[in-house]
Amino acid sequence: MITAQDIAKLREQTGAGMMDCKKALEEAGGDAEKAIDILRKKGVVKAAKRTDKISAEGLTAAKVAGNFAVAVELNAETDFAAKSDAFINLLNVVVETALAEKPTDPAEAMSKGDLQNKFNEAVMKIGEKITLRRLASVQAGDGETLGAYVHLGGKISTLVLLTGGNSELAYDIAMHVAASNPKYLNRELVDPALVAKEMEIASEQLRAQNKPENIIENIVKGKLDKFYGEICLLEQPFIKDEEKTVEKFAAESGATVKAFWRFELGEGIEKKSCDFAAEVAEQMK
Repeated sequence: MITAQDIAKLREQTGAGMMDCKKALEEAGGDAEKAIDILRKKGVVKAAKRTDKISAEGLTAAKVAGNFAVAVELNAETDFAAKSDAFINLLNVVVETALAEKPTDPAEAMSKGDLQNKFNEAVMKIGEKITLRRLASVQAGDGETLGAYVHLGGKISTLVLLTGGNSELAYDIAMHVAASNPKYLNRELVDPALVAKEMEIASEQLRAQNKPENIIENIVKGKLDKFYGEICLLEQPFIKDEEKTVEKFAAESGATVKAFWRFELGEGIEKKSCDFAAEVAEQMK
């Protein structure tokens, strides 16, 4: 006979729902170990059924370990799930696995260690699709310094790679990247099509103001400089000393910024609106 205590114990062990635990115990003839296997298998199936769901909530993370660093974005379907202990624990496992195994992309990371099983266990507990959406891994060479920063409890995570400098400077610049959201390292890397578009817009605005053609070129150059100062990390005013650019501030410490990575939760994901009643009905399937 399966008792309420048996069901409660299995629920505590697995994090699965009460009815799922009851059915698994019945199917397993009361054998708790078999019931756990049944729930794990159902968890995998459940994860597969939810592949149409958009995972737009979650957390990001970034961490430096010696001369290696990683940044990741782990997504769930709801903010409630992303705040759960099971999700946060999985995020930590992802980060530590990435630091140990040094994968170059999410697919490779998922093949390392026991990570896929950890995902399956988390899906079973949480009941939502979980996705390792992005991963950046960075190896620092001789004379290079890594910095990581996590903002708003995981809403934004950044990495920077410096030539020279120290960990404090790298951390400060990583914090700047989180706050100022640069799109490019320097103006040489900006998409030429974007530059041409900005020049065209600025020129048309000036012509609409009846500015003489012979001075439009100089005004457009000034507008482009301002544009670069907004989107290029090296030309942005440094958040801790806005009288200096990031490039100048780093140079005063004998460093240059070589690269940066910035993961903001859910950027680029188009969230679907859904009917709440339909969502509830789907969850009950």
